Amino acid sequence: MSRKDVEQAAARSPGQDRVGRVGLVGAGVVVAVEAFWLVLGLPAGALVSDLGALTVAGWAAVACVAAARRHPVTLRRFWLLLAVTMALSLAGRALWTSQRLLGESLPHTLPIGLIFAASLLTGTAALFCWTTAPRTTVGRARTLLDGVIVGLALIPIGWLLIFRNVSLADLDEPLRTAGLLYPMFDLMQLTILVAVVGPGRPVWRPMALLGVSLTVRAVADTVYVSLVAAGTYQPGTPVDVLWPLSYLLIVVATRMPPPRDHGAAEEAGEVGEAPLPQWWRVVLPYLPVGGAIGATMLARDANGHTPMPIFLAMMALLATLALRQGLAANENLRLVVQLRKLAYVDQLTGLPNRLAFTRRLRGALRGTNRVAVLLLDLDGFKQVNDRFGHTTGDTLLSGLSRRMRRAVGDDGMIARIGGDEFAVLVTDGRPLAPERLAERLLAALQPSPGEELVGVHPSASIGIAEYGPQHISHTDLLRDADIAMYAAKAAGKSAYRRCTQGLRESAVSRAELIADLRRAVDEEQLHLEFQPIVDLATGAVRSAEALVRWRHPRLGVLSPARFLPLAEETGLILPIDRWVIHEACRAAATWQDRVPSATVAVNIAASHLRRPDLIATVTEATAGAGLAPRALTLELTESALIEGSDAVLDRLGQLRELGIRIAIDDFGTGYSSLSYLHRIPATELKIDRSFVARIPEDARAYATVEMVTRLAGAFDLGVVAEGVETERQHDAVAAIGCVQGQGYRYGRPTALAELRAVLAKADPPGVSGVAESGLTLT
Repeated sequence: MSRKDVEQAAARSPGQDRVGRVGLVGAGVVVAVEAFWLVLGLPAGALVSDLGALTVAGWAAVACVAAARRHPVTLRRFWLLLAVTMALSLAGRALWTSQRLLGESLPHTLPIGLIFAASLLTGTAALFCWTTAPRTTVGRARTLLDGVIVGLALIPIGWLLIFRNVSLADLDEPLRTAGLLYPMFDLMQLTILVAVVGPGRPVWRPMALLGVSLTVRAVADTVYVSLVAAGTYQPGTPVDVLWPLSYLLIVVATRMPPPRDHGAAEEAGEVGEAPLPQWWRVVLPYLPVGGAIGATMLARDANGHTPMPIFLAMMALLATLALRQGLAANENLRLVVQLRKLAYVDQLTGLPNRLAFTRRLRGALRGTNRVAVLLLDLDGFKQVNDRFGHTTGDTLLSGLSRRMRRAVGDDGMIARIGGDEFAVLVTDGRPLAPERLAERLLAALQPSPGEELVGVHPSASIGIAEYGPQHISHTDLLRDADIAMYAAKAAGKSAYRRCTQGLRESAVSRAELIADLRRAVDEEQLHLEFQPIVDLATGAVRSAEALVRWRHPRLGVLSPARFLPLAEETGLILPIDRWVIHEACRAAATWQDRVPSATVAVNIAASHLRRPDLIATVTEATAGAGLAPRALTLELTESALIEGSDAVLDRLGQLRELGIRIAIDDFGTGYSSLSYLHRIPATELKIDRSFVARIPEDARAYATVEMVTRLAGAFDLGVVAEGVETERQHDAVAAIGCVQGQGYRYGRPTALAELRAVLAKADPPGVSGVAESGLTLT
């Protein structure tokens, strides 16, 4: 219920509730007394039955009005129409009683028939006001026709069971004959009620009681019709108690609370998707049709003639079935249109989707015109979703799609083929060049002054491909457009590129390299080299950094810069990282007997740092090699640490508790922050080589290295100067106070065998020894 309805319900006085309870009890007492009176056959039974029906019908009308005042606005019309139905039943029964008292035994008169017909209409209208009833005119007509089909199908069945042995002369009065159709109307309403209650949800108790009320009334009318047809009905018999009992059930229904979740969904404005109906609900209106056909065959007389009432009923049934099937066919056509729209239209932007674009593209390629495709990808759109949420992202995407649709106009077909990917099809019939259209799209995506301040307006990268002899199918054309689009991204984004032979060959080579990289670990094509890290004061080697190399069978030895970016893009960096950690630990274990304090350093990718199995990988590698955890240093880039979550920081803390050392690699390259130094459990900083290289001639670089060294001392961190290649650089970093250095000045990366050969030597410590031999361990 809405807040207003709750407040209104809370404002009801206890006196109103008390009156309602007293009325319910009173109506129940009236029905009980009437049943007792009629069963015992006490005198004036007809008058007692009439007064009982009048009393309960009147109170049912009052109770429905009271329920309309208590329930939400969407249910008030339902209760008010039921109140009108009960009032009409009261009026019809009152007129019936008055005319019967004036001398007519069964007063089937026109006014009474019109009143009961009006109550039938208002009762049916009340059912269509229920919250789960069809909301469209076609849906309501379909439900109404289902009820009419059931009612008409029961006429031949009723004739066979009740009226077969009754002379047609007994039914020569039209009003009397129409009165015999009440059971049919009752079952029509019951069918409509079953249809509007709706599948897949609990039935609201008042609707269940209303269904029971209709069932009781149908039983009463059926018994009444059978007795009248047999000429044995007398007013004041026990069957008369069924009508006030049906009214009493409606009084009970008015005391029930509204649906529990009705108001909440109404306030939220939610419209749930209607569940599919059960099979029996679909076939329910058609089940009596089979019985009607059989009854029609059995009702023929000896001459093979069908009684006129059955003939007319079957003609009406056929007409109703034809109308019902016509509505179903029309609805099926509408559903086909909707399905085609769902299949070929993007629901968010209203643009054609990938399927529609592919169909148009394939059709265009079958012609003789030139065909070009523009593939557009929004730059940085993922950050919009991550920062502002998908709702804001969808709103932005809808606005951008409208801009692009206007920019393309009639010069091409634009479609949304992915999350933030769009494609434009341009054929030879469009005079605009693809490059000109790309420029128009980029201009349309330029942010307005207000949008620049918000910071949520992405740019776009566009790839252009034109169909030619090198293309076999539409997939080749889309592949080339994709290649050109990524080239536009690599060129700085917010640009367009046309696919050339060079780009195509580069993409093919890249794909082949990725395929080869997938086999590199399994086929043992990777190997490690080690670069020494020396103590600047003594020249002693304190550590060695493990560097992975790829011995490609066709291209030779490839440096990490050639294949590690591809590994990170494809996720292959994870198995490579695991292999490097295990191999580095096994290599370090071989020199522990000579220099127990020496460590091995391994670079870890950002994606591996975010995986919870990193700790298990590290502990398994050190334990398997018999290496102490303190002898392993994990080198992590600043960007990986800055992007890390609290879970990543907790993982690093667990590694430090195990004894693993943590080094921040490339320190000072744009992400440096004092705040994260307080949070990250690092043990050393590695100053980036770009600062070390400029130390001799750049005072600012010298100051930077000096500042980082002092900062590391304040945080009790070790310092490694990377990229030391000359004597002047060595002297500078040593004078500043850097503890360790790494670079060609002390030794190039070398294989493990050469490293062990150097380990076998017993050169005295010193910087000169390091420079000459390339590696000295003491």
